[in-house]
Amino acid sequence: MEIFALVSGILFLILEIRQHNLMWLLQAISGVASVIVFCRQGLYASMGLNVYYVAMAIWGYVQWKADSGSVDSGAVHLRKLSGAVVALSVIAQAVGTVLFIYVLRLLGDPMSGLDAGVTVLSIVATWWLVRSYKEQWILWILADVLTAVMCASQSLWWMCALYAFYTVSAVYGFFYWRRRGEYVRD
Repeated sequence: MEIFALVSGILFLILEIRQHNLMWLLQAISGVASVIVFCRQGLYASMGLNVYYVAMAIWGYVQWKADSGSVDSGAVHLRKLSGAVVALSVIAQAVGTVLFIYVLRLLGDPMSGLDAGVTVLSIVATWWLVRSYKEQWILWILADVLTAVMCASQSLWWMCALYAFYTVSAVYGFFYWRRRGEYVRD
């Protein structure tokens, strides 16, 4: 199942960088596979995060489909990130992490602090992805590095490889979106 999550996750990311709507289907497939892997390992926040990814795949598809008609063919549709969104995201990160740590400790999560922090960061990054903020890639770089560390510490080597690939791809994705981006009107 780890290998399946790895392959579907890589395909998802390639399509994400290219901003192809088929990525949302692959996100859902990869998310289901990752739910199974993280559940077996007892990493409940990461498991729940992947349930969230499956749900966001539906919203993302609808959102991107609407935005794609607002830019030139071949351009990446972007929205401007506001200070209010950043402030709300920082508050959500702080409060969400504290709450998740408490819940995960009750559930016996072996890495409650890291699992909680990465989960909330990934929730925010996914929200930014759906809204097409190019800065979402910066959040993904941090979340992917931390998730790779968490997976390595749990001997989830295929998942560690996936998140290492995600990290490198997120760096590329940031520069790709910056170079090819065109802003849409809200």
